[in-house]
Formats: sequence, C-alpha cells, structure tokens
Amino acid sequence: MKTFFSFFFLLITFSIFAQEKPEGLFINSKAPEFKLQDQSGVDISLKELRKKGQVVMIFYQGNWSPYCNKELLRFQDSLQFITDKGAKVIAITPEASEGISKTIEKTKAVFPILYDEEMKVSKAYQVAYEVDERTLNRQKSFGNDLLAVNNQKLKAFLPIPAVYIINKEGTVTTRFFETDPRKRPWVREVLQELK
Repeated sequence: MKTFFSFFFLLITFSIFAQEKPEGLFINSKAPEFKLQDQSGVDISLKELRKKGQVVMIFYQGNWSPYCNKELLRFQDSLQFITDKGAKVIAITPEASEGISKTIEKTKAVFPILYDEEMKVSKAYQVAYEVDERTLNRQKSFGNDLLAVNNQKLKAFLPIPAVYIINKEGTVTTRFFETDPRKRPWVREVLQELK
C-alpha cells in the first residue's frame, strides 16, 4: 500500500512539472477576497474572517490523499493553540460535499472546509494545476474519478498543497508552498509565524 501511494504521488509531482508550474502567491501579496460555503452550507467570507484576526488558509487536494488527511488532522489537533493566538483556520478543496464529509470523518476537523467550485479561489491564489490524462486515468482505475469527485467537467484540476497566513489588512504574511505533496509545514512552524 505504501508503494502505491509513493508511486501515485510521484505521478502527481511529475504531472505538475510537465506543465507550467504554479508559483502561488508570494509574501506581501494582496490576498484575493472570496466567499465560499463551508461543510454546513454557511457562507464564509475572507473579508469577514480577517476582521477577527489572522487567517490560516490551507489548500488541500482531497480525502483520498493520506498526506492531506495527516496535515488536516495535525491542524485539528492543534486548533486551540492557533485560536489562542487569535487566528482562524480554514481549508479549501476542489472536492464537493461528499468528499468533504469523508475528510471530516477522517480528520474530525471542526474548522470550516470550503468547497472551491471550479477552482476559482485556487486559481486566484495561483495554486491550481491541471492533472494530466495519464494520472487522471490511473486515479480512475483506483476508483477515484477526480472529475466526478470534484464536479469538474472536461479537465481535472487540483491545488498544490499550500498554507498561507493572511493578516487583518488582507496581505499574505507567510507562505508554505511546496510542489512535493509529501512536504507539509508543521503546525509549530505556523504557530511561530502567527504574531
């Protein structure tokens, strides 16, 4: 099973490099505003969240990714430390409601998980990339139809797993951006960046 996941993530990494590589937003960039629905159907606005403090924004690929699940579980386990610093955590995914429900089941996440329909927010934050046909077909053979899971039509897109910290003024103060899906920031690194 470990070999399968290693092989799959090598394919995902290769597909990222086979096309124009997204770079993500950089520190001191203005964070694009958005409003998305969370797992309970509540509209979540970045502008409103920022009024309450810093926002830790996690882009993740889906419940099928063990690396994404481990990352979200770590953030859930450390959520109190983050909120004690006056920050809010949100996660953004291309997965529709069924996938989000599976993520919550696996990670016990209580923070908002937002459905990024048509990858609009992921594209605005420059983390979206197109999944190549080979990887798409291989995923389908494993029972994971990315087009169906993500309600995408002709092409499948995923976000680079990235974490941003956005301040009250709407500026990116910290970014963790890594094209290797196995490399994720530790929560302690995020905590060190929360002012």
